[in-house]
Amino acid sequence: MLVIFHPDATGPQIEAVILRITQTGSGTQRVDGAEQTIVGVIDADRDHIASLELDADPGVDRVVPVSSPYKLAHRTRHGDQPYAVDVAGVRFGGPDPAFRLILGPCAVESREQTLEAARACVAAGADLLRGGAFKPRTSPYAFQGLGLDGLKILAEAREETGLPVVTELTDLRDVEAVVEYADCIQVGARNMQHFPLLTEIGKTSLPVLLKRGMGASIDDFLLAAEYILTAGNANVLLCERGIHAGATPARSCLDLAAVTVLKEHTHLPVIVDPSHAAGRRALVEPLAMAAAACGADGLIVECHPDPSNARCDGPQAITLDTLGDFCTRVRAIAATAAGTVAAA
Repeated sequence: MLVIFHPDATGPQIEAVILRITQTGSGTQRVDGAEQTIVGVIDADRDHIASLELDADPGVDRVVPVSSPYKLAHRTRHGDQPYAVDVAGVRFGGPDPAFRLILGPCAVESREQTLEAARACVAAGADLLRGGAFKPRTSPYAFQGLGLDGLKILAEAREETGLPVVTELTDLRDVEAVVEYADCIQVGARNMQHFPLLTEIGKTSLPVLLKRGMGASIDDFLLAAEYILTAGNANVLLCERGIHAGATPARSCLDLAAVTVLKEHTHLPVIVDPSHAAGRRALVEPLAMAAAACGADGLIVECHPDPSNARCDGPQAITLDTLGDFCTRVRAIAATAAGTVAAA
């Protein structure tokens, strides 16, 4: 349930309504927009809340029931307006959004490798730098990342290039370290339903890039986002990265229909990871262009100075000498798509 206030509602009026709701034992989450304040009612006894007749309270415009299982991730939470997520000054989504590129190596392997990649990324026009200090791998014998040393290398790359850092968090024990060194926390597909981790991340102040699980439905995905939102963190980027499908020639089936469906159902920005869906370099650019064409707010793409010797996902990494042209072509598709939508 959402309580939507008049634009001229006063602070005391809003607080009085929140107090009435919390006295029923329900939780609330307040969102102050540019024109209106909206209060989401969490864990509510619907009949009890309805009996309060909040729409008659001073300052209240209307009360909107939300039948969706994801209350806070639902589009109506922000008055049916797209929401802008700010990552260290880089805005994703919102009204009149810019198309964003998150570029970098799959894993931080060394200081030299990461800095070389970061320099190429900023030269190509990247908005953010990605790199894994902690790597969840299928095999326990595979490279697991450099851990804290990797985070420090990413911080050095940010200092040199000015690119905000996105890195994956895999373990509750590493929350403080990642918050200290990163600008955005990535939750990988394997951890999409690691609910204690999502809740702890929701208590942090950093934006979160949440990847869709490889077998997750749209409802599963948005309910995972709900864990972060209910813990108090409203700044979530949703990332489609491909789902399991036996008939696809790629590593995963990139579900581009999910981009459109997510934008229909949620206010949160939606980006796409063509690298993990593709699994091989030749497919990354066509999938990236398709994602740009269907209205994604941005991409997260892997690149590497020497893909043939990469310790993680080398076959899908774009080479640094082709990165600039790749970005130019993808941005051109995004601009064309945005112009078409604006004209319509």
